[in-house]
Amino acid sequence: MPNYRRLLHPGGSYFFTVVSEGRRRILTDAAFRHNLRFAIQRVRARYPFDIIAFVLLPDHLHTIWTLPEGDSNFPLRWRLIKGLVTHQGGQNSPWQHRYMEHWLRSEEDFRQHFNYLHWNPMKHGLVARVVDWPWSTFHRYIAEGIYTVDWCGDAFSGGSMIRPTTPHLE
Repeated sequence: MPNYRRLLHPGGSYFFTVVSEGRRRILTDAAFRHNLRFAIQRVRARYPFDIIAFVLLPDHLHTIWTLPEGDSNFPLRWRLIKGLVTHQGGQNSPWQHRYMEHWLRSEEDFRQHFNYLHWNPMKHGLVARVVDWPWSTFHRYIAEGIYTVDWCGDAFSGGSMIRPTTPHLE
């Protein structure tokens, strides 16, 4: 079995991809969303972290977290979140065993992952416009003036991706 090593950077910002077991398209179901929200809130109450960006798709999610200064223990947080969702759902684990993380090393690295995360529903053909996907922090960033409603154009016009101003790495 491979020996996976995680890069633990205290106070760092990370991009995560977490996938459902067997790529089952269950993550956007109402009950699952409720259980995930509960699990995240509960874990954040005990082990704080900032959710900078988040998108939930039917079979995977992407998120960017920033951990508190001096804290690098995102594996504990993911283990607890995944365990609580499984417990709340009363079923076998809905999660793939592993997840992918990437430490965001620079403003440009952050910007690329931030944009990729928000563009992902359009990439997968789930919507014609990024703004049409309901389970995303994209809407928060429209309200804050980071993105415009028509960011990326639409799938039919071939609109181009622009480079919005993004929140800064701490």
